[in-house]
Amino acid sequence: MKTIGVIGGMSWESSAEYYRLLNRHAKARLGGHHNARSLLLTVDFAEVEANQRAGDWHALGEQMADAARRLERGGADLVILATNTMHRVCESIEQAITVPFLHIADPTGAALRAAGVERVGLLGTRYTMEHTFYKGRLRERHSLETLVPDEAERADVHRIIYDELCHGSVDSASRKVYQRAIDSLAARGAQAVILGCTEITLLIKPEDSSLLVFDTTALHAQAAVEWAIESA
Repeated sequence: MKTIGVIGGMSWESSAEYYRLLNRHAKARLGGHHNARSLLLTVDFAEVEANQRAGDWHALGEQMADAARRLERGGADLVILATNTMHRVCESIEQAITVPFLHIADPTGAALRAAGVERVGLLGTRYTMEHTFYKGRLRERHSLETLVPDEAERADVHRIIYDELCHGSVDSASRKVYQRAIDSLAARGAQAVILGCTEITLLIKPEDSSLLVFDTTALHAQAAVEWAIESA
């Protein structure tokens, strides 16, 4: 099995979930005492969040590129970024390394198309919901139409991620906020919903949603393990 390099810490709550999922998938595929071969480089989310608020995506790209280079020097054969939002700077990562980079939207897009979904709702940070880097990739590479909540719902979804989920706080009232947003997307024609922030999996499970759920964290981790096994 090849070594998966993980850029984590955005937030560490979801990075811990990535670590669990990588190892769980490896064990399921290989059995016995197997687990995933991995390296985890954890950045300081306080610095990342401050640059996000400031709109300094150039600095964020440099930070992610540096993390990716460190992982490659450490022996990573594949690099993944354990966050949806920071894929806004994925080109900086790809240009910094010679090993492959697995984009989080691609396993999700492939799973949606395999399920016959053409129109999907997207929940995530306001950067993911409002910027074009994520919706554009789903459209251009996977022929998916993406719907996002209205402005007020987007503000609530974003706030809950940063003020609660990134701190490990899972609140039932916030779950209801997300459920209302999902119901609104369904009413507008969404056939499924993407949990497009790696922390949302802490709050919303398949049984909590009126729509079929596609969890980017789980799909990304599983795809990384499959690559690591098949490429060995």
